[in-house]
Amino acid sequence: MFFNPTKYHVLSVANGDTCVDSRWMLDFPGSEKPGMVRAVYEKKQLDVNESLEGLYRFADWLPIKNVLKGASCPVTYKSEKIAKKLGLNNLFITFNGWNPEIGAIMRTCSFKETEAYSVCGRLCDSQREKVMVVSSAGNTARAFAQVCSDNNINLLLTVPEDNINALWFEKPLNPCVKLLCTESGSDYFDAIDLGNIICEMDGFFAEGGAKNIARRDGMGTTMLSASTFIGRIPDFYFQAVGSGTGAIAAWEANLRLIEDGRFGNNKAKLYVSQNKPFTPMYDAWKQHSRALLPYDAGQARRDASEICAKVLSNRKPPYSLCGGLFDAMEDTGGDFFAVTNEEAQNASDLFEELEGIDIHPAAGVATASLIQAVENKQVKADDIVMLNITGGGEKLFKSTHEITYLKPDHVFSVNATKDEIKNFVSKLKW
Repeated sequence: MFFNPTKYHVLSVANGDTCVDSRWMLDFPGSEKPGMVRAVYEKKQLDVNESLEGLYRFADWLPIKNVLKGASCPVTYKSEKIAKKLGLNNLFITFNGWNPEIGAIMRTCSFKETEAYSVCGRLCDSQREKVMVVSSAGNTARAFAQVCSDNNINLLLTVPEDNINALWFEKPLNPCVKLLCTESGSDYFDAIDLGNIICEMDGFFAEGGAKNIARRDGMGTTMLSASTFIGRIPDFYFQAVGSGTGAIAAWEANLRLIEDGRFGNNKAKLYVSQNKPFTPMYDAWKQHSRALLPYDAGQARRDASEICAKVLSNRKPPYSLCGGLFDAMEDTGGDFFAVTNEEAQNASDLFEELEGIDIHPAAGVATASLIQAVENKQVKADDIVMLNITGGGEKLFKSTHEITYLKPDHVFSVNATKDEIKNFVSKLKW
């Protein structure tokens, strides 16, 4: 369908400078200080356009040139059962996944769809002639694979081999999507390294991760969903984090809502959580350190292998840089929680029992952190609380659909040379 590209410019969070978006800007030109770039939209008040599909109803605050088919959207509702169990009068659940009963129809069952539809909507025609490279621990890869397959966008995924069971789909994908893996025992950071090497080649470009304004503003639609449903900005925002990008996105969306003027002027406290024993951001925050603490790579891989929420295993998250998670936490008066596998599983079981739908392990971590906050009296009965369920309904979806898995085109050793990698990739055909 015809769509007028959203009007915006970009801001350097590090120094306050602004400029036009040069197609796929990830870093502000000429800036020496590491920091985020942020979209500044021409429309300061959000008009929710119900005529557009899925998250594109929030197109005023998405840096997009096109709308793609099949888009879904976060769904917010007021909880009754788990809220009553926790003694909360105003618990609002923003559900990202598959639960048609409440209108949630994300076919990959993950809020990573919000990233994929926004990022792919930002692509210009010349970029679609190249191959976008996305590195992932699982859910992001599944979301981008589905969106790119449906819309015939060339995509190369790099994923740790131990995580490819996350690459399930309701039908075989378009061959425009290809998958390369790092060997068993590797982690997300190894997959990122592989993707970076490939992006040195002509014809390939990096999606950009947390630095991509479209990725963050796509995820920010969770906050927009909640605030437009509630009629105000929440007091607390709960989410489990691997990179922290979703929480940064919620903070940025919150700032826009304040500027809008119709949703209040409070900043939701970011109450984020990690899965023990992989807790690099939690450890740094508890020492009030902007810099992440030293973390041996071998130990990090071992810790990542032990957590139930594998998607929360980013060794180099955008925590320290200007406009990153540390700044978001500072600005909102947030806090970090650490959750064991057992606590996450118990919380997942409780959510399914009371809310009637299964949730992903990362969402179980977030729910467990909410339980901790209630027990610690960090949240009071009448507070407006948003719980971001970042993935759910997978069990339900798989029970009603035939499932197929994406198989890797090749598995590389973590010691593979650049020449070996580039030689193989150069022979792939799209």
